[in-house]
Amino acid sequence: MVKVAEVMGVMEEIAPKKLAEHWDNPGLLVGSPNNEIDKILVALDADERVIDKAIEIDAKLIVTHHPLIFKPLKNIRCDLPNGAKLFKLIAHNISVFSAHTNLDSAKDGVNDILAKKLELINSEPLTTNENGEASLGRIGHLENEISTDEFIKKVKKILNLPFVKTVKSEKNKTIKKVALCGGSGAEFIDRAAFLGADVYVTGDVKYHDGQRAKSLDINVIDAGHFATEYPIVKELANRLKDAFSKKDVEIIADVEGKDVFDII
Repeated sequence: MVKVAEVMGVMEEIAPKKLAEHWDNPGLLVGSPNNEIDKILVALDADERVIDKAIEIDAKLIVTHHPLIFKPLKNIRCDLPNGAKLFKLIAHNISVFSAHTNLDSAKDGVNDILAKKLELINSEPLTTNENGEASLGRIGHLENEISTDEFIKKVKKILNLPFVKTVKSEKNKTIKKVALCGGSGAEFIDRAAFLGADVYVTGDVKYHDGQRAKSLDINVIDAGHFATEYPIVKELANRLKDAFSKKDVEIIADVEGKDVFDII
């Protein structure tokens, strides 16, 4: 068995907390560093389904991307969704650790994995933090230039999506330079355009974000928050397996995750 503290140490190497945005809340959110565990469940969210799965397989630690506790709690009521989840976790002695924007920015984190899946070469940070370190987003090139429609089909196939939302540029009819940001990254549309990207791939693009993209004449593909981040689950599970290969601990990736939105 290993202690939660040992997993925390490995996660600090994978996604240093110093890379997290100032508004974020990564780290150990439920449980004790001294708790001993022999099974870890890696998931995007510690939602009801994931918590129930952890209970079913007797995993005493859930490692997630999205923090279970994000804003300060004013109450912990078991008759409300968040309180009920916390009650269930504590009752079953299950710890929860989250690596959020620090895992977005980290080497081989959310954005590097997305860039790799989209087959970008010479990928670089889209943004940097105040210390000049790689931060949110990546920008790189496709090996071969393709049409916008071909690239859209490529994104859908790679991320297993039935559809994407797009804003099409009148100028950029082919795609060579690609910017991306896993999760919610509409705030960097201007940055992507400034750096000369032919297309920007992200999630959670709102109407006025689309208008801004149109005025900047850059292709934007909203592939969804879930789909642009979910690939990190298997990758993170594999990295934890490598780190604990000589320890008696089982690491399981949640491969049953799905977007909260249904297409009807």
